Amino acid sequence: MENIQHLIQENEKGKRIDAVLAGLEYNWSRTQVQQWIKEGNVTVNGAKTKPNYKSVPGDEVQIEIPDPEPLDVEAEEMNLDVYYEDADVIVVNKPKGMVVHPAPGHLSGTLVNGLMAHCKDLSGINGVMRPGIVHRIDKDTSGLLMVAKNDAAHEKLVQQLVDKTVTRKYTAVVHGVLDNTAGTIHAPIGRDKKDRQSMTVVDGGKQAITHFNVIEKFKDFTLVECILETGRTHQIRVHMKYIGHPLAGDPKYGPRKTPDLNGQALHAGVLGFVHPTTEEYIEFTAPAPASFDEFVEKLRNDVDNPVKKD
Repeated sequence: MENIQHLIQENEKGKRIDAVLAGLEYNWSRTQVQQWIKEGNVTVNGAKTKPNYKSVPGDEVQIEIPDPEPLDVEAEEMNLDVYYEDADVIVVNKPKGMVVHPAPGHLSGTLVNGLMAHCKDLSGINGVMRPGIVHRIDKDTSGLLMVAKNDAAHEKLVQQLVDKTVTRKYTAVVHGVLDNTAGTIHAPIGRDKKDRQSMTVVDGGKQAITHFNVIEKFKDFTLVECILETGRTHQIRVHMKYIGHPLAGDPKYGPRKTPDLNGQALHAGVLGFVHPTTEEYIEFTAPAPASFDEFVEKLRNDVDNPVKKD
């Protein structure tokens, strides 16, 4: 049983306790938090609580995370693109189109399935469906992920995410030509009330900060680097749409007429963090997939947007 403590801060005043805990960057889902509360594994000031309890600054919250159940997700042999591995952590380059972890009704073909076949020692903090997973990227986003091989490493890596000290740089192609060469988008993100499967910029949402730098401008598109300071669900996709420059190929947040790229043009190319044991900073860079580079080359050569939908 893992114990985690959290002291309610002023900016969390009045928020539901389940929402507060789901926003702590441990990658807990709100459903998971509510289940722990129902089972009595969450206490506030030493007493059991309810999911709708309104947080008060100074509240001492303790979360007891049950030991993981026997994993019923099967290991699958995959040709994983491993950039680094030792006894504590794995850095892997996830291909576009691969889901990071299993979910009910989708228990195979994920990165976790491949990791389970690659190594037997993954942290159990995130439960049976997401062993070792410290952070995620979307199915159709390619790029680097760090995976914890034990609970001690997992906690230290997550703490770096909380402290905003992890380097996460993405390359993206967005619609339109940006006026500025660099900027910062500071806009809170929450669930879209009109579409529960989507996120949006909303008052009262979780703090979200994205920095961007223009790499190259084309006729109707711009190649940009996006640097995450926070890591909200769909953050870059939502933020770029918010400033009027949605990602090319994005089926959820892009315009109706967008390049047919089998998903958004987004690659997590740079990942850096302090090693949980050696305490040395390490950084990795993975090139964008060939399909991404080919699309950029077509834009660079102004080939009349050959992949653009009618």
